[in-house]
Amino acid sequence: MKLTDISNDINEWFNGSGPLGDIIMSSRIRLARNLAGYKFLSRCSTAEKTEILNKLKNIITSLDLGDKVFYVSVDEAPTLNKHFLVERHLISRHHAFGKGPRGAVIAEREFFTAMINEEDHLRIQVLKAGCQLSDCAEQINRIDDMIEQKVEFAFSPRYGYLTACPTNLGTGIRVSVMLHLPALKMTGQIEKFFNAAKDMSLAVRGLFGEGTEAASDLYQLSNQVTLGVSDSDIVSQFESTIIPEIVAYENAARSQLLSNQSDILDDKISRAMALLQNAHLISSQEALFLLSHLRLGINMHRHMGASTPAIEKLRMLCGVDNDAAETSGSSIAKINRLFMLTLPAHLQLNYGKSLDPTHRDALRAQIIRSALNQDNPQQG
Repeated sequence: MKLTDISNDINEWFNGSGPLGDIIMSSRIRLARNLAGYKFLSRCSTAEKTEILNKLKNIITSLDLGDKVFYVSVDEAPTLNKHFLVERHLISRHHAFGKGPRGAVIAEREFFTAMINEEDHLRIQVLKAGCQLSDCAEQINRIDDMIEQKVEFAFSPRYGYLTACPTNLGTGIRVSVMLHLPALKMTGQIEKFFNAAKDMSLAVRGLFGEGTEAASDLYQLSNQVTLGVSDSDIVSQFESTIIPEIVAYENAARSQLLSNQSDILDDKISRAMALLQNAHLISSQEALFLLSHLRLGINMHRHMGASTPAIEKLRMLCGVDNDAAETSGSSIAKINRLFMLTLPAHLQLNYGKSLDPTHRDALRAQIIRSALNQDNPQQG
């Protein structure tokens, strides 16, 4: 399977569906594991890394995951392909641009990835659309058990699963959700979210995880404590306390925009529509922020019954029918698709060659104009 087989569309976990999908774009659970009897990667020779890679690759590709899988030799992949895999959230930036033999086993529907020789010998992840952490946990625990039937992981009765970084000791779990919080940003209340995350010992990162800044009002929220607490407790805390609190903050900010600051909301949506429909050069960062405002407008109509002049115009632009929730859903999928497909590596991989920044900005603008104007010929 080639990466171009998946590069021209979005995956299931990014299609805007799932519980609380207007605010919780996706759920992810990741587990860090190391093989017993082997050194941590920082102490391994190239030959030892190769042995670990081959062993885990053979085991994972033999599992019955309910989906076909394909393997990517990350260390041998072209630079553009590495950037694409990071944009697609299939591997980490550290894995993409690390050193030595390393690879990834990926499910064709992209709900599962195994990163081999990242920071640990093995990091597996499961992703789903919307707020589905319990389902992610159930699925990843089943896969983890299947792997552990074939290999022994490094484990201490006192410290739990042993990992290269002490912050992953214990369960080795990272629970995270991708959040879309434009109203908190517009109303100047985003610090409320940051403070709440800090109070609950949570990490806030950008769209592409550790070391990245927030883009287009998208944030990744994840646990930091893995030692002395069970997997189920962490998931339960997210579902019962953390997510409801963040969702309540964002919904309150959306109601405030609608009731007291509708001019601000209309201005953001109208400017975004005008620029996206007419611009001939759009940077990746600008596209993400403008598309974020369109996504907010559609979701406010869909979930809050919001109606302002700009939202009504946006509904007509995206072909949203008041009496058809599925039409709103397809419009969100359309916006999410533009989020993903206009990222730099996606653009170039689908175009068939590398492009300089100006040509990328021109191609991005052309794709967005075409997508938004196809149902609105008078704007074409």
